[in-house]
Amino acid sequence: MKNLEDSGYSQNDYHQFIKEVKKKTGIDLALYKEAQMKRRLMSFYEKRGFASFQDFFQNGLNKNEDILAEFLERMTINVSEFYRNPKRWDVLSEQIIPRLKQNSNHLKIWSAACSTGEEPYTLSMILMEKFGENRHTILATDIDEVILNRARSGLYSDRALKELSSEVINRYFIREDPGYRVRDKVKNTVTYRKHNLLADTYDTGFDLIICRNVLIYFTEEAKQEIYLKFNRALKVGGILFVGSTEQIFNPARYGFEAEDTFFYKKVNSL
Repeated sequence: MKNLEDSGYSQNDYHQFIKEVKKKTGIDLALYKEAQMKRRLMSFYEKRGFASFQDFFQNGLNKNEDILAEFLERMTINVSEFYRNPKRWDVLSEQIIPRLKQNSNHLKIWSAACSTGEEPYTLSMILMEKFGENRHTILATDIDEVILNRARSGLYSDRALKELSSEVINRYFIREDPGYRVRDKVKNTVTYRKHNLLADTYDTGFDLIICRNVLIYFTEEAKQEIYLKFNRALKVGGILFVGSTEQIFNPARYGFEAEDTFFYKKVNSL
């Protein structure tokens, strides 16, 4: 890809693009880290033959539904496998969830920026293994309806299941070429909904919120606002579980304290 200086890019071109994308899709690109976002989008539009951000918007996003759908999918940070970073899931299973269950027999959980569904389905299987069926409610959200439809279908490649034992696969999946489909008893515990973390209102009363490997793409100001919204969405004593590159260095500022690595307990409401 050409560098910024040689690509036909200008600051005004990008800022106008931001305004037009927000008006059309509700996505505010100004809240994402600018240099990273520019590189990702320029790589995309140059491969599709566009000369500038304005050309990309006017003749691509504004006129071609397929290009718009691909653009929205690129805004989603895809999680590629079940039980990703197993040690963190073990902490959740063995320490965090048992404590939460002491205060609530029916857990209310939110998988935010859930991508193609591996995360909420992993969580559902863990809860079934430990506590049986139908004792939890999982809301899974993402900004992209195309991604959510893939999650709802529950069909995954062999590679996505590489961290799961054969016993778990047999219990919760059906073999269906070219991969495996999640069984209905798992699917039925997860409700998928379109949601923009940066713009939409948040539900409340959650025992657990999982939001991993997406906040690294946001500006510091946007992350701070999201942490405050997560605080308000959680019950006191509830847990925020973040990704391995997203440690919160001053959790008290947002009403949290560290319970374990990448797990933050809400200790007061803000």
